[in-house]
Amino acid sequence: MKVFGDKITMSIIVKCRFWFVVLASFLFWYLLLCFCNYNSTTTKGSITFKFENLIEPIPFYENDTLFGTQTEDINNILIRTENGDKPSSDFHIVNNGLKGIDHILEPDNRLAPSASEVHSKENIELDTKPINDTTRERESNEDSDSCAGRYVYIHNLPRKFNQDLLKNCASLSNWTNMCEFTSNSGFGPPLSNPGKVYSNRGWHTTNQFSLEVIFHNRMKQYECLTNDTSLASAFFVPYYAGLDVARYLWGYNISMRDSDSLGLVKWLRQKPEWRKMSGRDHFLVAGRITWDFRRLSDEEFDWGNKFLFLPESKNMTVLTIESSPWHNNDFAIPYPTYFHPLKEVEVFQWQNRMRRQRRPFLFSFAGGQRPNIRDSIRGEVIEQCRASRKKCKLLECRDGSNKCQKPEFVMKMFQSSVFCLQPPGDSSTRRSAFDSILAGCIPVFFHPGSAYIQYLWHLPKSFTNYSVFIPDIDVKKRKVSIENTLLQIPKQKVAEMREEVIRLIPKVVYAGSKLKNLDDAFDISVKGVVERVSRIKREMEEGKDSSLDYAEEVSWKYNFFGTVEDHEWDRYFEKT
Repeated sequence: MKVFGDKITMSIIVKCRFWFVVLASFLFWYLLLCFCNYNSTTTKGSITFKFENLIEPIPFYENDTLFGTQTEDINNILIRTENGDKPSSDFHIVNNGLKGIDHILEPDNRLAPSASEVHSKENIELDTKPINDTTRERESNEDSDSCAGRYVYIHNLPRKFNQDLLKNCASLSNWTNMCEFTSNSGFGPPLSNPGKVYSNRGWHTTNQFSLEVIFHNRMKQYECLTNDTSLASAFFVPYYAGLDVARYLWGYNISMRDSDSLGLVKWLRQKPEWRKMSGRDHFLVAGRITWDFRRLSDEEFDWGNKFLFLPESKNMTVLTIESSPWHNNDFAIPYPTYFHPLKEVEVFQWQNRMRRQRRPFLFSFAGGQRPNIRDSIRGEVIEQCRASRKKCKLLECRDGSNKCQKPEFVMKMFQSSVFCLQPPGDSSTRRSAFDSILAGCIPVFFHPGSAYIQYLWHLPKSFTNYSVFIPDIDVKKRKVSIENTLLQIPKQKVAEMREEVIRLIPKVVYAGSKLKNLDDAFDISVKGVVERVSRIKREMEEGKDSSLDYAEEVSWKYNFFGTVEDHEWDRYFEKT
């Protein structure tokens, strides 16, 4: 009996030891987990997770393949949006900054991984620096200083230099009532769209000489404006130089033509902001071609005023719709077109519409002859277009016909053409070149001064990627067939050129407001000005001689090629 009792006692002791170990282990792990959870909670504010690398980008393939499988391409997604269907809320459209790719679909930030998902990522980055008031202040200062080096101060000019011109808009032109065109921030009235030539929004009756008003109103919306002149990197002068001189181009003496421009520079000279750099950090927009501001003499019969020859103007950066190849103080920016989108999705929708546009005509031309201009090739271009029968569409601008003044006729023709001919007219450049780009029509130039050496900030220097160049002398001497030249371009090359033209659309339109992820013509222009002023300022601070180390009359060559060596284009820019 005793032996049996001892065995029972030993069994109970063993079992108690077992459950004691189990209970002790449970309490140990429970306390350990509680301690870890408490420690994590108390240090939560000092740990910052960086999510930049946690979302894998959606791959983009040239054959419109997403996620490695053939799916509906971006064009179709945006096409559905244009037709009224809403795109998936899981995606938003961004500019990814990659060369040759205008936009991709990127995951919406709302799809970012949760904290638990973050722990499973191998590439997690932890910033264990404590967040205190000093850190927050530094980060706040960095955020608020995102405009450093880009601040612009707008001069408050006397009203006679801008607002009074708009008030007296009926007197701005001898033949056109500019009141209609200067309305609506310079865009003009909205265009009706009975033939569905345009998209539903953003299209206006915009005059090619209304750029000063458009630019001024966009400057008022510029994200880096300042009232502190010490912060300003550049100073904008809202003088409507083109509207001013247009009043007096016909039938007025040179005193009237020069009056306001002389008054402007006198006003500027008296400002402390001007004396800082003698105006080298100032810029303005003159919304006509450069020759309207470069009168060569003080003879009454000579054309225009002498605004761009004034010493003060030579120090400023002046933006014009056509610049001089022989001077270095004016810079060309695009003519205004009819399209002024408010949102970037409107741009994407239009681009995709132009991609799928049917184009039955090989080439087209809108314009009139210039019999009074020596060496004009307009007559030969019109003759070749007529001879090409069904391959060329002609919209001849002549007395009694106003179709050339109606956007629906011009845009419809350009949208139905593969190539759009752009021979020089009264001057080297044409608004029509930008209308053709807007229509996805490949421009054909006959003079390098029509685009290549002009719009250096907005058009790529690799001009053969988006245009065709046919020397004007070959057309004049009937050595070349425009039709045969265009037919010889391989279809694949044509497709690539048209895509490049369509990609240029955002860069040549003046949007109604800042686009979220796209730079329009205004953004690019301001960036170009600020960078130029920064370079000049840096050279002055370093004591460098800012004078040109080449003859100013070869500015076109230096600005485009970076050299002044002999070139086959020299004959186009010989001064006569």
